[in-house]
This record gives sequence, C-alpha cells and structure tokens, in this order.
Amino acid sequence: MPSVLKDLYFSEEFVHQLAEVMGQVYAPFDRARFLDLVLTDAWPDRELKDRMRHLSHCLHAVLPADYPETLPLLLRAAPSFRGLQAMVFCDYIEVYGLEHWHLSMSALGELTPLGSSEFAVRPYLDQDPERAMPTLRAWAVDPDPAVRRLASEGSRPRLPWAMALPKFKQDPALVLALLELLKDDPSERVRKSVANHLNDISKDHPDVALEVGERWLGHSKERDWIVKHALRTLLKAGDRRALRLFGFDDPTHLHVENLALDRASPAIGESLPFSFDLCVQTAEPCKVRLELGVDYRKARGQLSRKIFQLREATYAPGRHRVARKHSFQERSTRKHYPGEHRLTILVNGVEKATVSFDLKEAPRS
Repeated sequence: MPSVLKDLYFSEEFVHQLAEVMGQVYAPFDRARFLDLVLTDAWPDRELKDRMRHLSHCLHAVLPADYPETLPLLLRAAPSFRGLQAMVFCDYIEVYGLEHWHLSMSALGELTPLGSSEFAVRPYLDQDPERAMPTLRAWAVDPDPAVRRLASEGSRPRLPWAMALPKFKQDPALVLALLELLKDDPSERVRKSVANHLNDISKDHPDVALEVGERWLGHSKERDWIVKHALRTLLKAGDRRALRLFGFDDPTHLHVENLALDRASPAIGESLPFSFDLCVQTAEPCKVRLELGVDYRKARGQLSRKIFQLREATYAPGRHRVARKHSFQERSTRKHYPGEHRLTILVNGVEKATVSFDLKEAPRS
C-alpha cells in the first residue's frame, strides 16, 4: 500500500505543482533548481515517508535560510494542497523549526486541518512535554475538530508510523486531562482518537486505562463506545477486570465441544470453515464473548497468535451451534507460511478448545 500511495500523492506531477505554487508565493524561488534536486535518479525508489522528507530538504535548499522568513511562505502555499500532500509543509516544520518553538507550534495548529500535523508535532512534545501542555489544552477546545483531534492524536504515546514519545509512555498523567476534555467531543474522529490514545496507554499502564474506563462507562452511548474501543487490547488479552467491566464473567460454566475443521489441510489463499458447540451450563442467560485465536507459522518457524472476535451476545442455557470460516488469503499486513498452525476458541478470554492443522502452499495456477 505505501508504494501505491507514494506514486498517487508524491508523483512527478505533484513535484511540478509544488514548484509552481512556491513560485507564486515567493518570486525568487528557483523552480528549475528545485526540480533538479528532487527528481534525481533515486526518486522512483524512494518510499512514501522518504519522499516527503526529501521534499523538505529540497525546499530548504531553495527557500530563504532564515526560518521566520520562510515559514509564512509555507503557510501561504499550503492551502493549495490537501491530505498527505499538505503534510509536506508540516514535515518541513518538524525538521527545521524546533529552534523557533512557539512559531512552529502555532503553524502546526494552523496547518493540521489541511492534512495532519500529528507526526510533525511529536519532536516538539518529546523535547519539552510541560512546555507543550498549554498549547495542547488550547487545541483541545479549539472550534475546529481537526485541531482538537491533533491534541489527542499528536500526543499518543504509540502513534503508528510515528516516533514514540517515551516521556508520555512513562507518565500518562501528562495527557489524561486532555482526554477528559475530549471524551464527549461532538466529532466522531476526535472521539476515535481519544479511544486509540487510551488504548495506547493501556499497553503500558493497564490499571490507569481501566480506572478511566470505569469512570466513563455508562454515561452515554458515545462514551461507552470510546471505552470499549480503548480497552480492546486488554479484552483480547483476556484481562479479567476489563472483561467484567462489560459483563463477561468467569466462564467456568461455559464450555466448547465438538470443535471441528471442514478439512485438515487448507492451502494459502483459501478459507477454512470450522464449527463448534457452545455449551452454557448456567441457570440464567449470560453474556458471552467468543474469540478465535490463530497461531500463525512465521518465516523462522515460530508460532505467533492473532485474536479475532467472533461474536458478543447473550446466550440462554443450553447448547448452541456456531459455524464460521477463517481466511488465509495473502494480505499486505500478513504473509502466510506453510506448516502446522493452531486454531483456538476462547470464551470470555479463556481458552476452551484447540485444534491443529497443516497449512499448505498455495496451488500453482
């Protein structure tokens, strides 16, 4: 996917457009030199983030060396672009603006509605978290939902594809007040960021995330969704406190019988149907969380488990037949290897039945 995106958003056509816009906002801009610097023989092989960073370096080579003089030019040019293309301007600020802290933080807040400043802001937060807090709090109450989202997304301790924030990992108290400001935000994108942020916290400080979830749950359906999404990692890990929070009690009286596969040796690229009986041996109906654990064979032969949710529902006492299928189709995020795999059924976070099978090489066309 990144290889597709790099040619979609950072094509040679975009580079020429960027040169044109910069020439419009800054008459001395040397377009020919800029194009020569960017479009070298190495350009086609540069990946997405590398192209963005390379563009920042090339802009810096052509624009005025004085950062306070260059920054207004970038802010004038940026509205001609959206999304990933607009993030080039944020990246420039990330690389060259740290010595002009207040100017740069203000500019990142201004630019984030065009694309997102969530990556570019992180070196500033890492450099001085306490200094950043007043700006983050101001962003959290900004009228623009993109700016409010930046307060949460930019300060996530484990934002994917971004540099980590070790100080925020160590002390989540730095940002909990921000999440309190944003937990009832009218924007779904902001609320999703809050949930993902709290999920990040749960990986280093599960008790903190659970305490927040226990306080938030039950006030509104929107806040309930945040808590459920935020605690997804703990739920998949079978954390008893997280499971009890959503009514999934000790599954001592819940059993899985007759786990069976449709065939013993599926091939890469195929789907594997499976079925089992869920036996509910309780006096009253109970809430059940059914999950599928797949132990994948990795390139070096070890097994690595991935958890998939099958269903959450209330089941009456008795026997219930469950039938599903699992795909072994190749994906950009998962490559399959032949050999022994395992399939496990988990009920309320506890393993109840396991079966092994051999995954075969994909048949040749």
